[in-house]
Amino acid sequence: MIVELRQYTLRPGARDTLVELFEREFVTGQQAVGITLGGRFRDMDDPDRFVWLRGFPDMEQRYHSLHAFYSGPVWQEHRDRANATMLDSDDVLLLRGPGFTAPAGAAPVTVTLCHPRDAAAFAGYFEHRLRPALAAAGAPPAGVHRTEHAENDFPALPVRTGEDVLLWFTRGEAPPPLPDLSAHLAAPPRHLRLRPVAAAAEGG
Repeated sequence: MIVELRQYTLRPGARDTLVELFEREFVTGQQAVGITLGGRFRDMDDPDRFVWLRGFPDMEQRYHSLHAFYSGPVWQEHRDRANATMLDSDDVLLLRGPGFTAPAGAAPVTVTLCHPRDAAAFAGYFEHRLRPALAAAGAPPAGVHRTEHAENDFPALPVRTGEDVLLWFTRGEAPPPLPDLSAHLAAPPRHLRLRPVAAAAEGG
């Protein structure tokens, strides 16, 4: 699956406004044109950050689905209100992977993002060494994704380019225990501590 991990920086105090609008209008609106909606999250370390995922079977379907949604009635009706909440919506990673939805019970999750020096070598290291070690430590990785380098053929929505990323999700708000990865990575791993948007409705 082609997956977008989208991180939005919002105007101070505007996150709940966007979340309410997103859940009411944009979930079903995107699903109606063939987009698979993944998890939607509040960043636990930044009150003005909204993080979400969506997926497509392939790049061709991505183009057609995005065109259908952004030229369609749902976005046209609500785009001004949505855009008014945002300072930046261009922090987007184009990935290949299974997608990821929020775990049952609206429990927090952590995303670990790694920028490998050698993408293929680190992918092998992850599968043969790091994945088993994380599982043994009680932090099994889920939703493992790698950068998709296909050209973004919907340039109205920019994506980050010129980098390789391998990322995964773990349950809980604590970053997973990692060995020293400095020999494999161009920079230290980055962690996003996220709470599903459903947590607010459930008292989380």
